[in-house]
Amino acid sequence: MARVNNWQIGREMSYWYPEARPKKQFAAVFDTNKCIACQTCTLACKTTWTSGKGQEYMLWNNVETKPYGSYPLAYDLKLLDMLNGQAWNGNKYEGQTLFESAPAGERVLGWRPEQQDYAYPNVGEDDCANQVDHGAFLSLPHMNWFFYLARICNHCTYPACLASCPRGSIYKRPEDGIVLVDQNRCRGYQECVKGCPYKKVFFNPLTNTSEKCIACFPKVEQGIQPQCFVNCIGKIRMAGFLNKPEEARADNPIDYLVHIKKVALPLFPQFGLEPNVYYIPPIHAPASFNRQLFGPGAAEAMKIYRNAANDPDLAGLLCLFGSTEKMVTRFRRQGDLVTAVGDGGADLVRVPMHETVHIRPAIDPMNQLVRINIP
Repeated sequence: MARVNNWQIGREMSYWYPEARPKKQFAAVFDTNKCIACQTCTLACKTTWTSGKGQEYMLWNNVETKPYGSYPLAYDLKLLDMLNGQAWNGNKYEGQTLFESAPAGERVLGWRPEQQDYAYPNVGEDDCANQVDHGAFLSLPHMNWFFYLARICNHCTYPACLASCPRGSIYKRPEDGIVLVDQNRCRGYQECVKGCPYKKVFFNPLTNTSEKCIACFPKVEQGIQPQCFVNCIGKIRMAGFLNKPEEARADNPIDYLVHIKKVALPLFPQFGLEPNVYYIPPIHAPASFNRQLFGPGAAEAMKIYRNAANDPDLAGLLCLFGSTEKMVTRFRRQGDLVTAVGDGGADLVRVPMHETVHIRPAIDPMNQLVRINIP
């Protein structure tokens, strides 16, 4: 096995192939604090890519309610249990990754879901931690909490699906880092389904091949964000390109959120895949739970997000989420006006950080009328 650098776990690790980062890496940030689980993203993806026969159970995009929701069933709990604990020393992960803990004869520590595991896509939906008993009320921090976690393929830097495929049919595009399945080479061994810890590779029993989220690469090639991004009602998503930590740019929105402010964190970094979809942790959930999902930086990220009202650059960038269907590669703030810039350097959209509020007086002096609310 090769030794590669994984900045998310703060050390080198073992991987089946040498480090080969793309020219630029497709990446995204999801703000969990804004997700309302309307599933518009899920339906947008479903009607675009997985409406055919053999794809009925495929949800390349799904939204699950934490702490009890998961699709397929208990995908995360099973792997956390198989890892047998997590050992973080500051920002350095001293436990074993899925590649380093693989049993003899296996490339990745994983498990293959049963057919029944895909039968409950909305399990745990809106179920909160702790009981809401008669007479109970909400307090801050919430004693009863849940949040929505939107998930797509993470297009990892070190994909477990790629490492586990015996046919070499999964590859990472050098131009943008999007991970794809070569349908002509795939023979349906389902090792990728077993290997992916996020369970975002699916098997089509009619074509006998694996399929997965393609990050809507035909749109990305035209500078447009994926389908689930542009259809998001809550405006929780932003897609762009991520640099390595030492090459981070303050005017790159993804770099700014991930590397500079460190308010957006990867999902289960301890797995060792260096995923490229990042989450702003929910500020009303326990820090200990967020730490399990997003790593040791979760508590600090929650503080930074809570302070966004006093951080104009961060607040302004958050205002750009969902403001344009184009890929935002640069941004700038001038006073209360935030501008999104595209790959070619052209301004895409300008968004005010504060909306003007007009309060009409109860009396209309010109018409000598009293304004009333009309249902």
